[in-house]
Amino acid sequence: MTILKQFLAYLFWIGVSFIAAFGYIRIILGPEPGTKSGFLAFLYLLIRNAIIVELVPIIGSIIAVLYILTDVFYLKKKLKNNLKGIIIRFISIIVITLAVGVIHYLLEKVIDVI
Repeated sequence: MTILKQFLAYLFWIGVSFIAAFGYIRIILGPEPGTKSGFLAFLYLLIRNAIIVELVPIIGSIIAVLYILTDVFYLKKKLKNNLKGIIIRFISIIVITLAVGVIHYLLEKVIDVI
């Protein structure tokens, strides 16, 4: 029962990681364009949605793996399953998302690798 409970907890935090990745990608891409019609608007939305579908699983997986490693090797020993622990785990996912975002920005804009 303990293994199932731990698996479900990690599944929840993986979902939170994917939501954080989706939010990060939405921030990068900016707001959706207005209600324009035409072929170019359709093509723009098609490319935008393809970017979202392609990048969210990759970045979400990176965030999830980093969070699970952090939780297994550090947070699990320090925190118990209470409200304070949940808040600290959520903050750690946000910090990991920010770190992944900064690294992504540096690799894409500054070093021009991506």
